[in-house]
Amino acid sequence: MIEQITDPKDLRIADYQEVRERDLVGRRGRFIAEGEVVLRALLGSSLARPVSLLVTDRQRVRLEPLISELPGETPVFAASQTVMDAIVGFPIHRGILAVGERLAPPDPSTLLAGVSGDGLILALSGISNHDNMGGLFRNAAAFGVSAVLLDASCCDPLYRKALRVSVGAVLRVPFARLEPGGDLGTCLEASGVRRLALSPSGDHALGDVRVGGRMAALFGAEGPGLSPELMARCETVRIPMAEGFDSLNVATTSGIVLHHLSTARRSQEPLS
Repeated sequence: MIEQITDPKDLRIADYQEVRERDLVGRRGRFIAEGEVVLRALLGSSLARPVSLLVTDRQRVRLEPLISELPGETPVFAASQTVMDAIVGFPIHRGILAVGERLAPPDPSTLLAGVSGDGLILALSGISNHDNMGGLFRNAAAFGVSAVLLDASCCDPLYRKALRVSVGAVLRVPFARLEPGGDLGTCLEASGVRRLALSPSGDHALGDVRVGGRMAALFGAEGPGLSPELMARCETVRIPMAEGFDSLNVATTSGIVLHHLSTARRSQEPLS
């Protein structure tokens, strides 16, 4: 049954009110999914479940086949465009929002233990920009990354904007976060994972890296990058660039690196 909302202050849709100021990241493990692409990712995810759905009247009609896929107990709310804009606190042109809930996240060691023999891991340190976080997860999904490991200083991938930029990839690629004080290098080393730290001053060119076994590609925030202490415990890798320039956006860098590593792995697979 679809419940019609006419009052922006209706308590039934409290989770959607003033979304910008009250993003649900960090609250009971819930988050806001925005747009049809992310909604479809949520419905197909084994990492999260839908809690409720809020759509405009126009989108409700168009999305009836998708709405029918929701678990039967999931509340679905509909409102006019004017009322929905008033609920969220800004013009919500897509007209589609859902509240999702992450299912029991794994701890880092359990996550890494689940990565098989030649699995590829994305390890992130200090990524605080939500656009970059979304782009990193999008690349991870595109190039077959098995898991993403975050340090405690990274922003939450389930923040609404990061989730939207990732086109739902955050709901497809398993991830775990270290506790404050936890060290990426220590965690990866303890799990027997080979570590490749990306830096403009890396000792090895990306094209010279030989692949094999479980590998983690480590990326730091733009500007400071990875700490010297962390890089000292890794193989350091650079992407050769034109003379006088050595800077790339971290999401762009990850796309280049992950494409190279995944392609190199496939080239080593025996023909059937």
